[in-house]
Amino acid sequence: MTQLLVLVDGSSYLYRAFHALPALNNSKGEPTGAMHGVIAMLRRLRNAYPTEHFAVVFDPRGPTHRDEWFPAYKAQRPSMPGELASQIEPLHEIIKAMGMPLLQITGVEADDVIGSLAEQARVAGMRVLISTGDKDLAQLVDEQITLINTMDDTVLDPSGVMAKFGVPPNRIIDYLTLVGDSVDNVPGVPMVGPKTACKWLSTYGSLDDVVAHAADITGKVGENLRGALEQIPLSRRLVTVMRDIETGIHPEQLTLAPPDEARLNELFQRYEFNSWLKELRGRQIETESAPPTPPEAAAEYETVLDMARFEQWLAELSACELFAFDTETTSLDYMQARLVGVSFCHTPGRAAYVPLAHTYGGAPAQLALDTVLAKLRPLLEADTPRKVGHNLKYDRNVLLNHGVDLRGIAFDTMLESYVFNSIASRHDFDSVALKYLGHHTIHYEDVAGKGAKQIGFEEVALQQAGPYAAEDAEVCLRLHQHLYPRIELDAPLLGVLQDIEIPLLSVLAAMERRGVLIDGDLLREQSAELDERMREIEARAHNEAGEVFNIGSPKQIQAILFDKLKLPVLSKTPTGQPSTAESALEELAAEHALPQLILDHRSLSKLKSTYTDKLPDQVNRVTGRVHTSYHQAVAATGRLSSSDPNLQNIPIRSHEGRRIRQAFIAPPGRILIAADYSQIELRIMAHLSGDAGLSQAFASGQDVHRATAAEVFGATLATVSDEQRRAAKAINFGLIYGMSAFGLARQLGIDRSGAQAYIDRYFERYPGVRAYMERIRALAHEQGYVETVFGRRLYLPEINTRNVQRRQYAERTAINAPMQGTAADIIKRAMISVAAWLTRDTVPADLIMQVHDELVLEVDASAADAVAEQLRSIMAGAADLAVPLVVDVGRGQNWDEAH
Repeated sequence: MTQLLVLVDGSSYLYRAFHALPALNNSKGEPTGAMHGVIAMLRRLRNAYPTEHFAVVFDPRGPTHRDEWFPAYKAQRPSMPGELASQIEPLHEIIKAMGMPLLQITGVEADDVIGSLAEQARVAGMRVLISTGDKDLAQLVDEQITLINTMDDTVLDPSGVMAKFGVPPNRIIDYLTLVGDSVDNVPGVPMVGPKTACKWLSTYGSLDDVVAHAADITGKVGENLRGALEQIPLSRRLVTVMRDIETGIHPEQLTLAPPDEARLNELFQRYEFNSWLKELRGRQIETESAPPTPPEAAAEYETVLDMARFEQWLAELSACELFAFDTETTSLDYMQARLVGVSFCHTPGRAAYVPLAHTYGGAPAQLALDTVLAKLRPLLEADTPRKVGHNLKYDRNVLLNHGVDLRGIAFDTMLESYVFNSIASRHDFDSVALKYLGHHTIHYEDVAGKGAKQIGFEEVALQQAGPYAAEDAEVCLRLHQHLYPRIELDAPLLGVLQDIEIPLLSVLAAMERRGVLIDGDLLREQSAELDERMREIEARAHNEAGEVFNIGSPKQIQAILFDKLKLPVLSKTPTGQPSTAESALEELAAEHALPQLILDHRSLSKLKSTYTDKLPDQVNRVTGRVHTSYHQAVAATGRLSSSDPNLQNIPIRSHEGRRIRQAFIAPPGRILIAADYSQIELRIMAHLSGDAGLSQAFASGQDVHRATAAEVFGATLATVSDEQRRAAKAINFGLIYGMSAFGLARQLGIDRSGAQAYIDRYFERYPGVRAYMERIRALAHEQGYVETVFGRRLYLPEINTRNVQRRQYAERTAINAPMQGTAADIIKRAMISVAAWLTRDTVPADLIMQVHDELVLEVDASAADAVAEQLRSIMAGAADLAVPLVVDVGRGQNWDEAH
């Protein structure tokens, strides 16, 4: 197998850790944040790439070759802050004690050492992975040498370099020479940025060819090129990474050594890296008592059947700081589920399952559920030890079915996975364990069977149930130990996890458990009305088609629309058939009446099957309420979703949607209060863009759509027509979703040139909005992700793809995601604050629903005025934006009245 050499740009790590991560100090007041950040990144990289060939390279003290060539090299950089300089020596000591080769060659920059070692390794047939944040090193990339950015795991191979910079690796030197480097004070060609450099190199081929054609390049930029010709050779020399430095060591000699645990113990204690110290000491204890084995091989899963052993585990759990916890139950419905057993783990490699209600024939005697819960209750209901689990919201609700209120929820690996990378397609336990640990878990189907033959967990034999359940807890703890340090490296992400997602877990659990009251009779009445209307629409559709057909059959609809009526085929399915999807039918509605009738029928059919027919059957027989499930780890932007029932898809503006909302009611003596953020995403746009005109409209309390119409159409606020306001509203909302002139034209029913004129005038009046869009688009291309105001991150894997459509979609997402995501963060923060207020002040009100930008409370009628006032205040204060947050509050006996 080809050997892999990992080379770490230690100086890049050091500055990134110091500037990008929160400042930390030990109890003596000594700065430790840069040290902690670098070590955490090294540990993460080492775990991800377990090769024996590894080295960390730092810049030397004092001048280097480049200072001799160009005295002004890096001259504009401020001197190293004292709080960073003081961390370098102890950091080097820790790295060496970890057994990692550390290289620092007098007079030679780290880049040149890395370049020379990489070249030697390449010649020797080794693969090389360079971990750095320095763009200069992209010139080294080839089929054997790749770069990785440890902060976001972005890997650059030759195609990745081309996608990121617009030029291949062998043109990076030319590219950097033209663009220059303000950080290192390398002069480039004035007015030449990345786009111009890429254009020239694409047109002429190389820097030498660009120079040869300097006389052909017109305009000011051509003059600048010709004026820079004398200094171009120096700039090229400065940006060229040397590959022939004599390092005195061959890459194959760069091997990891066993860590000096005594020295590490001393250093970790000295600088108070307590979690690593605890881990180190735990490893030392294990080493003394047993031969070292990998965690998976050493995993010891115990099924606890006697009280003495259970009490031993209970004592261990009570004495630890954190343990992983999981439940096994009879149902996925959290309101119906009963406990079958519980599992826990406080140390990787050891876990226990306590079966409580396995009922299959021949099952051994198990500890009594009530007895075990009575002993567990003080532990589970205490804030300490802290608990970690995967989707603990479910476990919390199941325990409440048994009268146990789970507290001390400190971490949740489902939420850690979600916060770390929200665009991952799955955050379920099995998928996350495989993705981050490479661990193939025992699947539920492996022990309970599949399909119609699947049995309940209470029927699973303990020989299979024990390892399955114990593994859940043990792997969960290992997942937390893998994911949390990564999140910890990024202060904003850590804030999203600790300040938003984890506190929200318990808020959502309480909302789910409370449920909402519905009027089943009203819904059944509406179902009958919808059924009658659907029959009327179907009859009209048959009349328009000139024949009877199944309006629910895409195949028959295709035959009518495209074969019989000869309507144009606007789009096709993946199998090449004419599409009858909603978007296609909406366009065809302009050609014929039938497509709109089909759309109307589909809409009513969906409402009937999803809500009016189904909701009465979803009423819990014990509580008499409907209990939805809220999902935190689904939407990439941070938006909550819900299921069984899905409350997010009930139409707001249609008559049918309002009728469904009328069936969500308050019990006698109470009313519903609905509080909704007004135009929140536009307000976030005003905040992010800093546009003076848009900000002024919100600050002065104007109707922003009317204000926009006045700007775009050159009217006064008083003379803006309803049609102009409608157009302005379409522009305001359309542009933040990346709507094109074509899309706006279709929405307004005007020609494309007219729509483009509207857009152009909008940007003339609101230049800050355009500047923001261009800025965020460029940032997304550069770093591969965008963030919300609160630091939630959305990765855009296709932002630099060569596929134009997918790239443009990613660019539209880059513009919109910070607004959608910030809106999601704001309402989550509001929910946490509202729930805390209701509990703290024993307010006679319950938070029962969250839908889009709206919160719904069930309130004692006597307290309605006070609750409405405080609710508006808390929600308006959920974020400190440059423009005010406005909250519309309504009330009524049902949701429609309140909304």
